[in-house]
Amino acid sequence: MKLNLQMKFLVLTLALALSMNSLVVMSNELPDLGDVSATILSPLQEQAIAEQILREVAVSGEVLQDVEVTDYLQDLGARLVVNLPENRQKFKFFVVQDNTINAFAMPGGVIGVHTGLILAANNESELASVLGHEIGHVTQHHLARMLASQKYDVFKNIAGIALALLVARANPQLAGGALTTASAIGVQNQLDYTREHEREADRIGLQILEAGGFDVRAMPAFFTTLQRGTRFSEGSAPSFLRTHPVTSERIADVENRVEQMPYRQVPDSIEFQYVRAKLRAGAGNVQSVIDVFEQNIREHRYTSLAAEHYGLAVALLRKNAIPEAEKEVSWLIKNAPQHPMIENLSAKLQVAKNNPQQAAEQYAAALRIFPDNRALIYGYAEHFLAIKQADNALKVVKLKQGLYPDDDYLYDIMARAYTMQNKELLSHQAQGEAYYRRYDLARAIEQMDLAVKAKDGDFYQKSIVEARLKQLRLMMGEEKKSSFWK
Repeated sequence: MKLNLQMKFLVLTLALALSMNSLVVMSNELPDLGDVSATILSPLQEQAIAEQILREVAVSGEVLQDVEVTDYLQDLGARLVVNLPENRQKFKFFVVQDNTINAFAMPGGVIGVHTGLILAANNESELASVLGHEIGHVTQHHLARMLASQKYDVFKNIAGIALALLVARANPQLAGGALTTASAIGVQNQLDYTREHEREADRIGLQILEAGGFDVRAMPAFFTTLQRGTRFSEGSAPSFLRTHPVTSERIADVENRVEQMPYRQVPDSIEFQYVRAKLRAGAGNVQSVIDVFEQNIREHRYTSLAAEHYGLAVALLRKNAIPEAEKEVSWLIKNAPQHPMIENLSAKLQVAKNNPQQAAEQYAAALRIFPDNRALIYGYAEHFLAIKQADNALKVVKLKQGLYPDDDYLYDIMARAYTMQNKELLSHQAQGEAYYRRYDLARAIEQMDLAVKAKDGDFYQKSIVEARLKQLRLMMGEEKKSSFWK
């Protein structure tokens, strides 16, 4: 079961990656390896791959479903890519629930980071250095170039291509066992980044890191830490080192480059500290985790005291130790600067205490301070659904949906709320829009067709869903006509 989930996740990653816009080149100073990427994947082809793959793996247990962690990584990535000289490329950053140290990029700007790598980073600049390196692989079209050079005409099944590429790229040791055909194993063996690719990605990553205001010395420091930590453990090197070989020559090259750059001491953001504390709090035996947090606080072993108290509170709430968790949250409210992650935790504590009125007041107050925070928006709406107040859940979503019009989960909440109200047409309509935003056009059409056939709804509502159904069917027809995998 675990293996199947991981493979489905890898397929999802490529699908997301290939749905983005055209690629850009980072610097004129970099060697021109020949832009052969366009000979294999056009933007329309990438979109077709994305939509077909996402219909199969819209939801995966391997993707971390934590909006606070995901939004943090997306914000960190956005801080880096905003400095690209030609900022046309859209990037999508997401988190994989996996304790291995790994990160990977795919054509089109999708970058995945394992939770293990976030926890292994000693500081935020080290994490940013890995993102910068992966951004470099994307802007230089490295994987697309390798695909084009191999001319994989043998692949006619899109899911097969996606699985082979991503297993090879993100988890090479899985590929051998998961894929048995000679062609698939060939992908695994031949899609290794060359030394020139790695040098290009390093150079671009350093430029992006410096422009983003981070410490460029973090890149060679992190690579050296990973290399030293596994030098005497044969076969136990982190996945990142296997897919991005780190040699002493490469580290020396990066060190020489950073010596020419100005020194900059950069403190970590509190978001970095809170996210790492939250990941630590959610992993492993809960009592052991609590013991570590308490010991760190007692022995003053921490980078951020507030983050240790936050992580302890999360772990205590995970254990359902309500009074102890409340004590930690009270400490945070009194001693730490106001922050949406603390506010969200405080509201969740009220939910756990079965105090719906106080929870609603907490969410409302927090959203007045942090009106665009998705975790608070989700939590507020979910709270109202939990206490059977569908009207209030819909008010929250409709008030905030303009901030995130492509958020499929907000449509899921609407569908659940309308179902609670026995509004069949509106429920199917909302669920259809959720599927559409997951690239699942067939299910979106199915739900919109059910909305059209619903017995409730007024003339205006029926007209809207009929028009939307027609639009979706036209999209499906265009997709079939433009299909190139025949």
